[in-house]
Amino acid sequence: MSNTRTSAAAASPSPVDAARATALVTGAGGGIGRAIALGLADAGFDVALMDLKAGDALAETLDEVERRGARGVALSGDLADVATHGPMLDEAERALGPLACLVNNAGVTVLTRGDLLDVSPQAFDHCLTVNTRGTFFLTQAFARRLLGRPGARAHRSIVTITSSNAQAASIERAEYCVSKAALSMVTALFAVRLGAAGIGVYEVVPGLIDTPMSAASRTRYDADIARGWLVQPRWGRPDEVARVVTTLAQGLLPYTVGQRIHVDGGMLIPKY
Repeated sequence: MSNTRTSAAAASPSPVDAARATALVTGAGGGIGRAIALGLADAGFDVALMDLKAGDALAETLDEVERRGARGVALSGDLADVATHGPMLDEAERALGPLACLVNNAGVTVLTRGDLLDVSPQAFDHCLTVNTRGTFFLTQAFARRLLGRPGARAHRSIVTITSSNAQAASIERAEYCVSKAALSMVTALFAVRLGAAGIGVYEVVPGLIDTPMSAASRTRYDADIARGWLVQPRWGRPDEVARVVTTLAQGLLPYTVGQRIHVDGGMLIPKY
């Protein structure tokens, strides 16, 4: 990993700070990832922030985390580059201490929308390499660390953000749907593997969330909402996804593991 920025507080942690739970959030530069990082900071977590590139967006998230009284560190790197996962986790833990929570939020959308009969191997690999393969191996590396540190006091968790397209087919974004459906199974597999160790593994499924990434489709989805697509006829907010993630990271849903929690305004409820 490269372009690391650590807050002044993180550089010299106090004994009180060292006792705080610590989380790593991928894709933390904006949108849902930023909201999750801020929600965790409000809940008492110190937060490692990872995004593809260092820059103003990631720095702004770090500043917001620090304003909430939490320690933070900003890390830039490519989730698709599996060889960097270990060094990234090392950097996060050197700055903030042992991680207790991983939030898999980073992902990519399709290169272009179009007929699934025209999807190229390059376009397919673009989604699968980041959304599925990269997230799988980061989760694997994180899980190994948790299993190597038994007896942790904080609730240990892995929360993966998928999509309503993990279940609902969108033929103009076939490769994205496949990548998110596979990621849903990744969550189930790690939940079964890690449950006996007391590690909570969860899937959070956003629907229409008002972020810069969704802005290009705003007109289309506004029309769908007007036609009664959602039970709650409005766009969701990033902080509403963050609230669910924070609840899971704090261990506030005991005896709950491997669950798929929808934050979608009722989009995927079967109705007629």
